[in-house]
Amino acid sequence: MLVLSLDSSSIASVALSRDGEVLSRFDTVDTRSHAEALAPAVHDLMAEAGLTGTDLDAVLVGTGPGPFTGLRAGLVTGRTLGFAWALPVHGVCSLDAAAFHVAPEALAAGHAEFVVVTDARRKELYRRSYRVREDELGPVITPLGDPRVGPPEDVPALPCYGSGAGLYPDRLSHAVPGFSDLHPSAADLARAAWAITSRGQELSTDTSPLYLRDSDAKVPATPKRATR
Repeated sequence: MLVLSLDSSSIASVALSRDGEVLSRFDTVDTRSHAEALAPAVHDLMAEAGLTGTDLDAVLVGTGPGPFTGLRAGLVTGRTLGFAWALPVHGVCSLDAAAFHVAPEALAAGHAEFVVVTDARRKELYRRSYRVREDELGPVITPLGDPRVGPPEDVPALPCYGSGAGLYPDRLSHAVPGFSDLHPSAADLARAAWAITSRGQELSTDTSPLYLRDSDAKVPATPKRATR
C-alpha cells in the first residue's frame, strides 16, 4: 500500500509511506502557513519520488482535534486530492497517531495507561487517554473514551505525552519528560494506519473534523438601527 498522509491538527505535515514505512516527509511548525505549505509539499514529495496520483493506493488525513483554520487545511487538501485522483480517503484521529508513536516508550516505562495532550490554545488542552498492550505485531492501543478539550486540571492523573504536556508544569505535574516537541504528524498517521490494517481492521472513511468547541470567529450581530 502506497499512501499519501496529511495532518494539520497541530503542525503542517505530509508523508509518503509504503506498508507503514515512511519514504519521505515534510513538517513545519509554522502554524500560520498550513494552507500555503501543504499543496507545495505534496507536489515536491511526489516529484522527488517520481510518483503521480495514479501510483497511490489511498490518501490518509488526520481528523484532529485541532483549531478550525489549521485542521481544515489538511482535511480539504486530502479530500480534494482523493477526489482528483479517484482514491479512497481515510480519516484517523490525530491524537491516536501520536499515541501509536509513544506506545513503545509507554510500554518500556511500564505505563499500561497514558494520555496524549496537545495545545488547544485558550489555556486549554486537547486530550485522549489510552490503554496499551503488546501482541506479536507490536504495541496495541485502545482509546479510553472520546477526545476532549479543557483546562489542564481536567487531564486524568496518568502519564502525559505530547506537545501539551510541558505547557503548564505548575498545573500538570504528571508530564513525561522528553516529549514536549511531540506533535501529531503525517508520518505517525501512516504508521498508525498500517498498525490498524495489518491486524485485519478497516480504516474509517469518516473524515469529519474533530473541532470539539465553537469557532473563535463569530457572526456579528445585526447592527441596531440608528435613531434621530
